[in-house]
Amino acid sequence: GEQAAPLYGAVVAAARDRIWYREGGVPDTVSGRFDMIAAILALVLLRLEAEGVRARAETVLLTELFVDDMEGSVRELGTGDLMVGKQVGKMMGALGGRLAAFRAARDRGEDFTAVATRNIFHEKPPFAAAPEIVGRRLKAFYDRLLATSADSIVAGAIPAP
Repeated sequence: GEQAAPLYGAVVAAARDRIWYREGGVPDTVSGRFDMIAAILALVLLRLEAEGVRARAETVLLTELFVDDMEGSVRELGTGDLMVGKQVGKMMGALGGRLAAFRAARDRGEDFTAVATRNIFHEKPPFAAAPEIVGRRLKAFYDRLLATSADSIVAGAIPAP
């Protein structure tokens, strides 16, 4: 996973961008930060998916780094060994769900507001415009990813959110 480390670091940095939390109202909590990492990672994976076989190895390595990072976070929170696998499994399921949700919204030509409402705010946004603000920024980020070469992305050079 060494060669995917710069890209994973860039994903985490994009997810930690203060704007999501300050302007978008994403809860600045362990679960809110997880939701943002999963959202940004899902969009990067969606972009790399478009490359087909060429970027398959990178997507696998990137996903493995996500699992390692989440496992470390779960352990830091004091989760016992028996529960770590279960928690990480849930997180992988959450990532898969977001990937499917963003893919479906993209294929229907929708913005990402509904995806943000469900997957980031869990139907309880802190203020009415929050899902639209976050959804619009996620869509703009995805559009910039589409305009970025796969080689740049794999090298960890992703656009700012």
